[in-house]
Amino acid sequence: MEDSRVNKLMAVVLIAGLCALSGATARAQASPSGSTDHVINDRDLNLLRKDLRSQRKQLIASNLKLSDAEATKFWPIYDQYVTELIAINDKKFAVIQDYADNWGKLTDDQSLTFIRQWADFDIQTSQLRQKYVPIVAKVLNGKKTATFIQLDRRIAMMLELQMSSQMPMVQDQER
Repeated sequence: MEDSRVNKLMAVVLIAGLCALSGATARAQASPSGSTDHVINDRDLNLLRKDLRSQRKQLIASNLKLSDAEATKFWPIYDQYVTELIAINDKKFAVIQDYADNWGKLTDDQSLTFIRQWADFDIQTSQLRQKYVPIVAKVLNGKKTATFIQLDRRIAMMLELQMSSQMPMVQDQER
């Protein structure tokens, strides 16, 4: 029953995000390859990120069963974690926006640089989670710590899928 609720909530987050970005995709597909239009609109992206941060916390809160004492200790750690995650994601989204701004004009070297940077952000995010496992484990038991990391990964993977599906493939710029 609980997995069903988690899956429904995550589906709502994914659908909302896809709807928010669908306008940007339509604009990108309509733009000529030499256009300076953003493939991913800055305003839409910033609104989506703000909304998803709030929804992420709500999903964690509704699916991680914490006592009042645990919650008092956990949420400041969570906020610190999210602050560090935002710093990584800000850099990641800047790279993605640069990709979007230059799509249609990327050289082979620029394409390789982009994909390496994107992969580096995945590594940084994984390292951040590893850093926080023992920190969270100081205030929550092992099962709750693992559940938090599982929830965080599920949400992150859905967001990554959502973002990735909105980006045109590098090789498509040559058509």
